[in-house]
Amino acid sequence: MSLVKKAIAEFFGTFILVLIGCGTACAVGCDARLGAGYLITALAFGVGLIAACYSVGNLSGCHINPAVSLSKLITGTLKPVEFICYVVGQCLGALAAAGILRVLFGADSGLGSNGLYNDSIGLSLLVEIVLTCVFVLVVLYTSESHPQGSASGLVIGLALTAVHLLGIALTGTSVNPARSLGPALIAGGDALKVVWVFWVGPLVGAAVAAVLFRVLNDKKAK
Repeated sequence: MSLVKKAIAEFFGTFILVLIGCGTACAVGCDARLGAGYLITALAFGVGLIAACYSVGNLSGCHINPAVSLSKLITGTLKPVEFICYVVGQCLGALAAAGILRVLFGADSGLGSNGLYNDSIGLSLLVEIVLTCVFVLVVLYTSESHPQGSASGLVIGLALTAVHLLGIALTGTSVNPARSLGPALIAGGDALKVVWVFWVGPLVGAAVAAVLFRVLNDKKAK
């Protein structure tokens, strides 16, 4: 399959994730103190990923996340030129979805953008590094250590739901730089000022996960 088609698949997959996940956050709210909206939003991100996996997964592998693509680059299953094209497609997909959400809910809704935990850059980075590392390890072991199966998308979607259950109350949960960039660019304001945190944290977490994956697999092979 051509690289252009794979990039287009990443565009649509990321579009689905941001539209469903961030759109649900706008529609029902995700205040941890209110309960229901919080849980629904976490579930929406997981279901959005599952929907993307079973719609475009056979075309591009359904990374729909620069952090996942970076981990695949480090483990050697993605070439540098593929990585660049995937990330471009992912970011454009997130921007397109955020644009639609702005029309539907207005920029004042925040569009599901992320924010600092306790106004702390350090704590926010820690949250995103740890949660992304956990999520990406699940992705790597599901997609590379085990044969692809019909349940892989479900497992990865549940993993994304799990990290959101913890992370929404902290940073809103990014673990995906594209998912953070789209809403931040379209909504503007404070979200745009701190969006770099939600690139650095997930990318560092993904790199740690990829290195752990390679080390653990090498030991297992011996």
